[in-house]
Amino acid sequence: MQSTPMAEEYWRRTRNLMWTTLVVWFVFGFLVHFFVGWLNEIVIFGFPLGFYMAAQGSLIVFVILIFWFSAKQNRIDEEHGMAEEE
Repeated sequence: MQSTPMAEEYWRRTRNLMWTTLVVWFVFGFLVHFFVGWLNEIVIFGFPLGFYMAAQGSLIVFVILIFWFSAKQNRIDEEHGMAEEE
């Protein structure tokens, strides 16, 4: 089974989006928490940044990441004729 250039472009863009999403997830899921001691030196609204990122910041980023990924993937699907019909 041969793939068409359109299908290859679709999967290339989908794969790039997936890797970008995984990198953002990794940064806010692991790296931010790894540097929490250093981040605690920065204070925002009376709270250390490390505490804020561990308690709320990462969760907010994850929710935004879900909506961003969904919108981008939907746009890729529509551009390549793969969108689901509503």
